[in-house]
Amino acid sequence: MLRSVEITAELTGPLRDERFHNLHWQKRLELSLDCFICGRGRRTTALQYGLEHALCSADDASPEHPTAARIAAFDVTDERERTVLRAVVDYWWAPFRDAKDNHAATALSHTPWVRLHLGYYCPQARQSGTLSIQTNMVRPVRDTCGHCDHLLATSKDAPAIRILN
Repeated sequence: MLRSVEITAELTGPLRDERFHNLHWQKRLELSLDCFICGRGRRTTALQYGLEHALCSADDASPEHPTAARIAAFDVTDERERTVLRAVVDYWWAPFRDAKDNHAATALSHTPWVRLHLGYYCPQARQSGTLSIQTNMVRPVRDTCGHCDHLLATSKDAPAIRILN
């Protein structure tokens, strides 16, 4: 079955101030999915916008492998004091029992998890940097530049994951 999930996240802060760092969402993410290919549940699945497949992290018994998932939509709304991401991930899902723990797979993992990536450029250090936010962080999260400690953004709420079909 083809399944789709919507992922939304919002960051607030001094996004467009005198020390502008060009904070931007990167078109990649990791999402926890049950993988029918390796028969394991709750696998970290790495997705990159534009690629027609994702990579399942598998586990110690089996290596990382391609899986049937992709970022179908990636939309960003930027305003002076906030930036909002909306991504849609399509993936193929089929029922199975976990090869190790013998639990039934679900269309969306029992404890869905996502990590979203951002990039920036420090005008003071003249170097780029990256940061990420994820669902399992204690909020609020204040992210600063790794070069000059300037506040880049605040994540007040965890990214939301909603199954569409």
